Amino acid sequence: QVQLVESGGGLVQAGDSLRLSCEASGGTFSSYVMGWFRQAPGKEREYVAGIFRSADSAYYANSVKGRFTISRDNAKNTVYLQTNSLKPEDTAVYYCAAGPSGSDYKYWGQGTQVTVSS
Repeated sequence: QVQLVESGGGLVQAGDSLRLSCEASGGTFSSYVMGWFRQAPGKEREYVAGIFRSADSAYYANSVKGRFTISRDNAKNTVYLQTNSLKPEDTAVYYCAAGPSGSDYKYWGQGTQVTVSS
């Protein structure tokens, strides 16, 4: 069983940056595809970004492409989401997830709140 713990969220102003972290334990981190999702109030959870095991491929939602960067450090069992040029519409609870493939995320963290004021 894999446990995921996110951190790094907070209240920022539009245009600011945040670096979210997600530390994994209880599994073989390097064997999992890692992803970030988010859920805004009253909306469905949506995909933000994903990164493959060896970090050689990363994918982004169009809404964050060019502003967010996903990365991972397999030695530290941690995946990161660097969020730049934040907008009020980025306000959401951000979740990290792990799974055997990009279409099968089996493990989820509890989330970290990101609030962007205008």
